[in-house]
Amino acid sequence: MSLSTDKDLFTISELSRELDISTRTIRYYEEIGLILPQRSGKGTRYYTRGDRARLKLILRGKRFGFSLHEIKEMITLFDEDRTGRKQLRRTIQYGEEKIRELDARIEDLSRLREEIQDLKTRFEEKLVSLEAGEDGSRE
Repeated sequence: MSLSTDKDLFTISELSRELDISTRTIRYYEEIGLILPQRSGKGTRYYTRGDRARLKLILRGKRFGFSLHEIKEMITLFDEDRTGRKQLRRTIQYGEEKIRELDARIEDLSRLREEIQDLKTRFEEKLVSLEAGEDGSRE
């Protein structure tokens, strides 16, 4: 069954399939207060389009390396200030931090790549030297 974007309410299974995440993950996000689904009289969870949008934001934030604490803060700021200014300011701050972290990781990885390349070159030179010595000893 495909999830219709025209629907107003979604089950946990529908969201799980659509977003390719486990139902346990969705329940965990509920436990920590990132989403607040409605419940039927029997306790069945029903999620609104707003919950679905929040889940998409959470997943995007996770993909960008934000912690759940950071994501929750950014979402909460929007709830506090519907103009979005507070949320945008904080998101920009977190984004700047992530860019600095990525730049540092890129620099570390570049250095590591150079070290491995140098080591590989030395090993290749050593192998050529050893093989040249073997060929000379056979004659």
